[in-house]
Amino acid sequence: MNNSELAVPVLSRGKHRNPRKGACFMEFASYLAGEPWSDHPACTHPLLAGVARDVNDCTTDAGRARLAPMIPSVIGLVPEDPHVVPMVTAVCIEHALPVVSQERQYILAVALLVGERHLAGLDGRPLDSLRPEAQEALDGVPAATKWAKTFTARPHRGTPDFARRTAPRAVSCAVEGISQACVSNPDERLYELLRAAIAESQRWMPAPAEQVSRRESVDAK
Repeated sequence: MNNSELAVPVLSRGKHRNPRKGACFMEFASYLAGEPWSDHPACTHPLLAGVARDVNDCTTDAGRARLAPMIPSVIGLVPEDPHVVPMVTAVCIEHALPVVSQERQYILAVALLVGERHLAGLDGRPLDSLRPEAQEALDGVPAATKWAKTFTARPHRGTPDFARRTAPRAVSCAVEGISQACVSNPDERLYELLRAAIAESQRWMPAPAEQVSRRESVDAK
């Protein structure tokens, strides 16, 4: 066993070539999961992994070590339910809207409204209906909400891919906005955002009995 295999990563910003150079949140997760060294490991839902990378990079050096105990909780967290992407995105936006700059509020309000339409469609609700949590978040930023409703009502060319484009960009905007906000506790807010995103992802994991049933079905084939 060589020295790089013995090294225990230390959380730091950005990507790293190997554990001796340090690790971001998701690189550490790949290390613990026994996967090839990567900040995009297969053991975690792609959007949640993006949240973790963004929080890792936007948290200060002093606050980053506090994130480490959450790393094991993202390993194996790969829910397939279509609610995951719009709900994790919404959680991030709802944490950010009260404190980010006005420019970011406008961007995030649009993303939240678009995500709510996706959720309404999944749930069989009217497309203009909002969950109470989303309504409360938007009520707190009336100017941004008014503009966002006007913007999303306009006809647009094509339909942006919410899961692959809109959601990751909204998450990054929310996390970066909190880190740059004029608040006394950005690290605490980022910690709570990541904790909430993990909890939301866990909520959409299949029940243990359902997971066993799926594995048995696959094995039978």
